[in-house]
Amino acid sequence: MASRLLFTSIPDFPVPVEIFRKNHQRVPCFTFTLLPTTFYSSNNSISSSRRGSLPPLNAVKEELIQSPSSNPTHDSKTSRSSSSKLVLVVGGSGGVGQLIVASLLNRNIKSRLLVRDPEKAVSLFGKQDEETLQVFKGDTRNPEDLDPSIFEGVTHVICCTGTTAFPSKRWDGDNTPERVDWEGVKNLISALPSSLKRIVLVSSVGVTKFSELPWSIMNLFGVLKFKKMGEDFLLNSGLPYTIIRPGRLTDGPYTSYDLNTLLKATAGKRRAVVIGQGDKLVGEVSRLVVAEACIQALDIEFTLGKIYEINSVEGDGPDSDPQKWQELFKAAQAQ
Repeated sequence: MASRLLFTSIPDFPVPVEIFRKNHQRVPCFTFTLLPTTFYSSNNSISSSRRGSLPPLNAVKEELIQSPSSNPTHDSKTSRSSSSKLVLVVGGSGGVGQLIVASLLNRNIKSRLLVRDPEKAVSLFGKQDEETLQVFKGDTRNPEDLDPSIFEGVTHVICCTGTTAFPSKRWDGDNTPERVDWEGVKNLISALPSSLKRIVLVSSVGVTKFSELPWSIMNLFGVLKFKKMGEDFLLNSGLPYTIIRPGRLTDGPYTSYDLNTLLKATAGKRRAVVIGQGDKLVGEVSRLVVAEACIQALDIEFTLGKIYEINSVEGDGPDSDPQKWQELFKAAQAQ
């Protein structure tokens, strides 16, 4: 069954950007405040329900974070969703990760980032108070970077690290699928505390069929095989997990020096969400939709221990309405 839901928009969210001070591992963070002037973007279910004079830094589009009938979450520092969570985002400066972090901040959910380049984080998210956002410098490919202090107090983790499927400039510095999608994921999972309430891992469709056409072409350099190895390591870790397998990512990746371009992006007409299980989906998905799915999965109990594929198609989307996302995830399991 399909239902039609709508993404809408929110006002600009200006934030000053300052230079990040380099420290060895943990980096002092930044205030995320609203300023009045501009400173420095088969088996599936379908929704009817995807700098002062610098350009303004906008909040995440409302199609990602707020339903038309709800009150804006960024006005309240005591919102229910922010009361107990501390979400660690690994890969938070990437295409999907940027959207996840911005949306968590807009929801007033205390967040922590593990990034290779903290200066990139401040250029994206502005100067934050440590009660809002904490940044740790580290690389999941290096186990020695994963100090226990990074995970102190963390309740949830979203891992959205990745690299390109085929050799590219992003492979420079040994940033290959084997090192990122397998060794990096394995190192991260091995370092996580047993007290964790949930880890959401972003993987890919086709990981169970990497020896079959057309997936074998995408897997020529092992990206699907290594993502599946990362999945399997998580499944056998004993940690509470949800795995999200997106189709081919669209709407980005966003590589702007700030969020102006990123957060002006929309899912266009492809805002309806398709969720399936069994690695049967073939198609595309907006990075905006993937980001929202990861955040929603943190709070939906029955997604614990489950794997979902996700696409987006033409139509209206589920916005950030928890009930509508629950219905989507539940319908996928029922088929």
